[in-house]
Amino acid sequence: MHEYTSTVRVWGLTCPGFPEEVSRARRWTRDILRGSPLAEDAELIASELSANAIVHTASGQEHGSFHLALAVSGQVVALSVTDDGDACTAPKVEHQDQEAEHGRGLAMVSAIAHRLVVHDSAGGRTVTAELYADAHPGGHLC
Repeated sequence: MHEYTSTVRVWGLTCPGFPEEVSRARRWTRDILRGSPLAEDAELIASELSANAIVHTASGQEHGSFHLALAVSGQVVALSVTDDGDACTAPKVEHQDQEAEHGRGLAMVSAIAHRLVVHDSAGGRTVTAELYADAHPGGHLC
């Protein structure tokens, strides 16, 4: 973050629900957080939450989409992914066998993030992962 910016900065990106958009979400997150010690963790979280939206909700159906929001302050990076809804079950952290090919994404996000929040609404579900600067040496995000 620029040295003269002391407020929260927020970015948003809406992507069609195609699998190739997961890499776009990852790149977008990496570009915004370039130079931050939290960039790699945020990039992985963006990838996992975007993929979950496409695979497990109406976001992955024809005309579906998902929305990413990235909020950055001097203390916190918060990455949210909002899907189009229609999931039969709420997201949950599952502890799968290390050999499992599916079902480990949210557990990985939960292990990396300092806080994970799931919010349901009429238009879909939003999963927000927060990363805290003071948990890393130096305590500064950008």
